[in-house]
Amino acid sequence: MNQELANYYAASAAELEAPYEMPERQADLAAVKDRVAELLRGHKVLELACGKGYWTKVIAATAASVHAIDINEDLLAEARRDAPDNVIYAQADAFELPASVGRYTAVFAGSWWSHVRRENQDRYLAHLRAQLGKDVLLVLLDECYVDGTSTVIARTDVEGNTFQLRMAGGERVEVLKNFPTDSYLRKKLANAVREIRIERLTHYWLLTARLK
Repeated sequence: MNQELANYYAASAAELEAPYEMPERQADLAAVKDRVAELLRGHKVLELACGKGYWTKVIAATAASVHAIDINEDLLAEARRDAPDNVIYAQADAFELPASVGRYTAVFAGSWWSHVRRENQDRYLAHLRAQLGKDVLLVLLDECYVDGTSTVIARTDVEGNTFQLRMAGGERVEVLKNFPTDSYLRKKLANAVREIRIERLTHYWLLTARLK
């Protein structure tokens, strides 16, 4: 994982789930939670970059089991305080899954794909397929850019990655945060997955597919 990104999330742990408390997002969140819970019902799920377990709890309500990983041990310690019985939290880097990661029927990532650089996405998808195998259900959930609500985009690099300036630990830091279109997602994932379906609300988008 990019060390600057890891440092940002470590420094901003207290505010990590603040976006989920925004009043204007509540209707979308309610709909997305129901959808995620239904999609992963009965699955053995690997969750990438789980943070303090916000989505883990949603998934655990219907999944057979959840193996939730994050690189930040402090965030995992908070998540473990009220972990459901069918959840195991473990420290691991979502960008470099270990060879012994385990066998799963689904993989979920909430507000994480937007932190993968566009130029690294093909390589990461190949890594995911190699570690998890084919036919595994992929569920990606992330944020849409909404004028007046989202943190403004500070710059765009030559690869098309977009960056925001955020506060963390009393300092302003630059954070990679991409906001892909449906057409971009379909084109980027086409070689790695099949059965792509995208649902887009005002504040969130949800993609499901099967690893090839």
